[in-house]
Amino acid sequence: MQTIGAFQAKTHFSALLLQVENGEQIIITKHGHPVARLVPITAAQKINIKSVIQKIKKFSQTHTLGKLNWKDLRDEGRR
Repeated sequence: MQTIGAFQAKTHFSALLLQVENGEQIIITKHGHPVARLVPITAAQKINIKSVIQKIKKFSQTHTLGKLNWKDLRDEGRR
């Protein structure tokens, strides 16, 4: 795992992205302290849209606004 300073990471960001695409992980430091990690996205991390829709539908079946009206809440937030 490579460690690189924030300024150098900013300067060489495109090259770092190529390394990450090839499977490397890169730690970005600021003043010598780690603050971020660049990691490749794996197939397991990609969002499955159908799964997310099912989870939202399941959530909406068990969570309601009770007697509140969502349009009234929307309009209240616009004032």
